Amino acid sequence: MALRGKSVIVTGGAQGLGKLYCESLARDGAQVLVADIKDASAVAEGIKRQGGVAIPMKTDITNASDVEEMAKMAIDRFGKIDALVNNAAIYYGLSAKPFSEIDPAEWDKVMQVNVKGPWLCVRAVLPQMQKQKSGKIINISSATALLGTPGLLHYVASKAAIMGITRTMAHEVGDYNICVNTVAPGLTWTEASQGMFSEERARQSAQKKCLKRVEQPDDLVGIVKFLISDESNFITGQTIVVDGGTAML
Repeated sequence: MALRGKSVIVTGGAQGLGKLYCESLARDGAQVLVADIKDASAVAEGIKRQGGVAIPMKTDITNASDVEEMAKMAIDRFGKIDALVNNAAIYYGLSAKPFSEIDPAEWDKVMQVNVKGPWLCVRAVLPQMQKQKSGKIINISSATALLGTPGLLHYVASKAAIMGITRTMAHEVGDYNICVNTVAPGLTWTEASQGMFSEERARQSAQKKCLKRVEQPDDLVGIVKFLISDESNFITGQTIVVDGGTAML
């Protein structure tokens, strides 16, 4: 898939799926800004050792000034912003509990990071994409928003919001040839999931799929690259579920 020369910002790129996206995009020739509230320098250095182009940037996506600096850095270093992958989110560390027991402060934190953060990031890159009259925005949601998964209401609500945000943004930026889409993964066997669920729970989840195996991080890379590539230039406002056939739109 032709990504050579594409300039891509990936939030939450220092670890987990975000790290995998950054590494895979760079291998396909993209220039990657690795944004994370944690130190992303190790990821960027690893990409550079493999001959890729990457720069790290410490970014709090809930802070408007931070994300504006993130966009400015991408423009200064790469000259453009072809794509934004809104991957950063709070998931790891949340514990399943009835919605009546969720602490209001925890609810607010999840909404700040998982909903406000992606909106701020898109707002920051939008002027450059409007100037270019092109751009790809990939918002990462979750199939939990389609399944109504119990025990994580604040997380589920935040990921459902992402689907609505995507559709509304797609309407508002279409005149600038900017595509906005959502990727909704199922239960993926990442470090975060391993910290929250047992292998037995993952195997049980897999039995509900059409493709009866546990979803792996590599299962998500292809759709992200496709949505960044020119091959997806007439796809916008969509939620693409990658979960082996559990939730079906």
